Amino acid sequence: MPVKLLFVGDIVGKPGREALSRELHRIVDRHMIDLVIANGENAAGGFGLTVETANELFKCGIHAITSGNHIWDKKDALDFIKREGRLVRPANYPEGTPGRGSTVVSTPGGTKVAVLNLEGRVFMNNLDCPFRTADREIAQLKTITPIIFVDFHAEATSEKASLGWYLDGRVSAVIGTHTHVQTADERILTGGTAYMTDVGMTGPFESVIGVRKEEAIEKFITQRPSKFEVAKKDIRINAVAIQIDEKTGLALGIERISVPC
Repeated sequence: MPVKLLFVGDIVGKPGREALSRELHRIVDRHMIDLVIANGENAAGGFGLTVETANELFKCGIHAITSGNHIWDKKDALDFIKREGRLVRPANYPEGTPGRGSTVVSTPGGTKVAVLNLEGRVFMNNLDCPFRTADREIAQLKTITPIIFVDFHAEATSEKASLGWYLDGRVSAVIGTHTHVQTADERILTGGTAYMTDVGMTGPFESVIGVRKEEAIEKFITQRPSKFEVAKKDIRINAVAIQIDEKTGLALGIERISVPC
């Protein structure tokens, strides 16, 4: 039997969380989803994740939370990330960094799904190589399950596409996050891996990637530091649904989703 995963794009603040609370169950039913993964690094006030907001996401039906460079913005998440097995940070942070870079969760039917989080290096932090880190993580995860989902939190399209092709045929999906702009290039690569450069954002679209547009414009004009606040209008859920062969771990289908709320 195929397994169907839903991956929800970067959740931005309270508007994104409330939209999921209202609409996630409808999306799950409509697309016959078995397991839900979401990027939650911006879920608390637009920057970072707290224990409270993480538990709110789990309560509304998310089975695993991925993250990225903003996972460290809220200090109370540091202890939480050490003990919460359903929350992952990029695996290519240096040895000794709190938390884990991958996890394995199960569908209600008992199928194991591995979730691997990686962060890019182009225009971002100088981390360990995501390609070599992926090799190590995948070798271990393959001993548990053939179904491996990869959230690649990266800025550059070229780096995301390169990792997609590098892992083609070895993982079920490579889906990008971080830019908050949903791309229209979803496809199954020649080796059977589902790919999409960026899944997009769950939050306010009358904004600049989630923050109030006036504040973002002001910063560009003045070049002065600015405290960003999450916008509130035109809320949408960006996501992608991926159908995967349970035995081979290869993708059978991929569908881009954008739901106004």
